[in-house]
Amino acid sequence: MSSFDVDMKIKKIKIAAAVIAGLAAIGALRPELRAQQTAEAPRSVWDGVYTEEQAKRGESLCAQECARCHGTELAGNDETPALSGPAFLANWDGLTVGDLSERVRRTMPPNKLGRLTRQQIVDILGHVLKVNGFPAGKTELDPKAEPLKQIRIEATKPKANGQSSPSGDTDRAQSANKDRRST
Repeated sequence: MSSFDVDMKIKKIKIAAAVIAGLAAIGALRPELRAQQTAEAPRSVWDGVYTEEQAKRGESLCAQECARCHGTELAGNDETPALSGPAFLANWDGLTVGDLSERVRRTMPPNKLGRLTRQQIVDILGHVLKVNGFPAGKTELDPKAEPLKQIRIEATKPKANGQSSPSGDTDRAQSANKDRRST
């Protein structure tokens, strides 16, 4: 065998070793990537995504910043959309809390755009979720946009297997959704 043939075999072995090492590294990282995907899996407003304390802060902010246009019950009027009840659920069902947060950030309050901080916005959204009958949890809504995009607004509480439950349930949001479908 010539020295050229030996050099070629050594190069092929080095390439094969590099490929194997690369595949092994990918395999080693795969469980970590899967864990990260699980941690970032979409959640629902039914998963308790705000706290009672956050909703209480949001209630105070709503009274100051939102009630004049949206009403004290957040039902809206002829010119202002509802932030509670069937109309709200119909408008936002299937979107994310991130979508809602971004809408508020860009457009509210209309006469003082940019006045609300991201923390104030998620506090207000905590109150809006509470008014719509979604349960509180142990973790506050994060003011960062990316985590909010992972939280789906679902008018009807999903069953454990991921399907929606019947609209006859007594939760306020489910009752509101039932009213929306019957009109």
